[in-house]
Amino acid sequence: MTVQDFISKPYPKTLETGRFTWSSPSNIALVKYWGKKEHQIPENSSLSFTLNQCKTITSLSFFKKETDEDFSFEIYLDGDKKEDFKPKIETFFKRIEVYLPFLKTYHFKIETSNTFPHSSGIASSASGMSALALCLMSIERELLEDVSEEFFNKKASFLARLGSGSACRSIEGPIVVWGAHDIIKGSSDLYGEKYPYAVHENFDNYQDTILLVDKGEKQVSSTVGHNLMHGHPFANERFKQAAQHMSRLQITLETGDLDAFIKIVESEALSLHAMMMTSMPYFILMKPNTLEIISKIWHYRKATNSKVCFTLDAGANVHVLYPENEKESVLQFINNELVAYCQNGHYISDQIGFGAQLI
Repeated sequence: MTVQDFISKPYPKTLETGRFTWSSPSNIALVKYWGKKEHQIPENSSLSFTLNQCKTITSLSFFKKETDEDFSFEIYLDGDKKEDFKPKIETFFKRIEVYLPFLKTYHFKIETSNTFPHSSGIASSASGMSALALCLMSIERELLEDVSEEFFNKKASFLARLGSGSACRSIEGPIVVWGAHDIIKGSSDLYGEKYPYAVHENFDNYQDTILLVDKGEKQVSSTVGHNLMHGHPFANERFKQAAQHMSRLQITLETGDLDAFIKIVESEALSLHAMMMTSMPYFILMKPNTLEIISKIWHYRKATNSKVCFTLDAGANVHVLYPENEKESVLQFINNELVAYCQNGHYISDQIGFGAQLI
């Protein structure tokens, strides 16, 4: 599909008021995207596990205004009004107005909450922006006479991308690809696509325990970090590496080769942070405890022949990934050896999930 496919035709129906509620999950990229072009287009394709427990629940109430000159909305997080959230939502609305021409017709009340603590250091932009995009698409579905589920999901992902790039991977699950790649049929730079190929049973109910090393705000935002890939001395080689990892991961997911999976996933995590450390200006988002956890995981894996591994997002927290049949032993390892490196001993147990839900 092209951008033109998402520009709405005149609406045959009208709607005075209403309310929709969606829950949308976070996701964790196995192959990372770092660096983007104009209009939130990724420099390389990425692939993610959709999570199950870490999600945002957003209710969107709306009523028709007398005039449609400006955007009109209010935002609440856990019942508290958040004026400081408004600039980001206004920017989002400006980007998507051409695709949802009803945005200035209504006043919106956005009420949102996360199943994980807002200050936990887990990025909520992916789950939050995807949940809002789904609520907006629910309005458009009412205004139009016929919207297929496939188109609904693609356009919701397309819109979410314009709010936060990784949000386009939170609409569906359990595995989502974003970014055009030769070997992934249907992959697109414009929206996330449910992974279309066979996945080995080794990855059923795959576990992700998120170790909260640092709950503070990142010293460098992801937006700034992405922009630093322009002119980065290793950018082109990084984009090639990501494409190669996508190709290898397809084979790995099909065969269930967990040793190969570990090598790709950990290499991707470290490559992401290597790009941060070699940009100009350079920065380090890992903390000493991040490195301690990684070292402990490597030692445990070697000692026990476990298939546990780690990945990182653009921060200090560690996602500990492992197959379901190791859940008991790995959680014991986490509690015995890794909790000491978490801020206030906090971690979140999650697993692979199946996407957003209308509530």
